[in-house]
Amino acid sequence: MSRFDVEHPHYKWVALSNTTVGMFLAVINSSIVLISLPAIFRGIGMDPLAPGNGAYLLWMLMGFLLVTAVFVVTFGRLGDIYGRVKIYNLGFLVFALASVLLAVDPLTGTRGALWLILWRVVQAIGAAMLMANSTAILTDAFPQRERGMALGINAVAAVSGSFIGLIVGGLLSTTDWHLVFLVSVPVGLFGTAWAYPCTPATSRKGRSTRSSRSPVAAERSS
Repeated sequence: MSRFDVEHPHYKWVALSNTTVGMFLAVINSSIVLISLPAIFRGIGMDPLAPGNGAYLLWMLMGFLLVTAVFVVTFGRLGDIYGRVKIYNLGFLVFALASVLLAVDPLTGTRGALWLILWRVVQAIGAAMLMANSTAILTDAFPQRERGMALGINAVAAVSGSFIGLIVGGLLSTTDWHLVFLVSVPVGLFGTAWAYPCTPATSRKGRSTRSSRSPVAAERSS
């Protein structure tokens, strides 16, 4: 599959579509387990409210948000150093892999809870890679006069994902708690495949050739 060049007239739109999917995927998974936690803990045979089990409940609730908040600045800086697109694309891959392993939890009880928490942390690392670099990719792809629109669409995806995750988690948990994590796998794989052709590699400092041109040339090309 050939890659879109930054000079391609549709490059900015395919970059927007991919980063919007990435933001939606990352945010929807921050809330998808809130409603489905009772079904998840029943599935692994653990009572999260029993004495000594409160820590597992808290890590399942807050671990994703905590890890994302801690690593988002780090991966943003790594994107500046090694290339925003490289870190962003790796985020999709990490997220999809962690979602698969969450959905196939082979353990029960305390070990089952630790398995879920571990891969939930890895999933959050992938989400931090996506969130940290999607805005920077859009800033490089769009001329100044269209940047606000692109970032606004990205923000709408993030806001909508936070409450859509509650609905999806509640619906899927009534069928099978594994689906709560499995639903992210096809989206993550699609994002991984779609990220390759629509977000070409940037320079070491993460800036595309579009952004390296003068503002006048960028405005004309838009």
